[in-house]
Amino acid sequence: MSQQLETFPNPAPHRKYVITHECPEFTSVCPKTGQPDFAVIKLTYIPNDLCLELKSLKLYYYSFRNEGIFYEAVVNRILDELSEACKPRWMQVVGEFNVRGGIASVITADTGDQNLAS
Repeated sequence: MSQQLETFPNPAPHRKYVITHECPEFTSVCPKTGQPDFAVIKLTYIPNDLCLELKSLKLYYYSFRNEGIFYEAVVNRILDELSEACKPRWMQVVGEFNVRGGIASVITADTGDQNLAS
């Protein structure tokens, strides 16, 4: 993990509720061209015992700025690392990547029991 993710105790672990965070300024680097890739990263999760602390989440996202990584790899890596940090009941990461070469891409990955999300 590039950046240490911090957590804090869920203030309502007895309740099923949804947390959504959006990072509209996510940047990584295309490993083929070396050009920057821009995206909106949307994180949605149902916490279990821990919640993600926002400043550390922001710094974690920023740690990708100089990393060469494909869209699919970055979304799945974010999901793996964030879910490992807070062990949610359910988590989803959506990467909405800006147009490159005439194609916009949206990558969605989730983990946990999807039935808990409804």
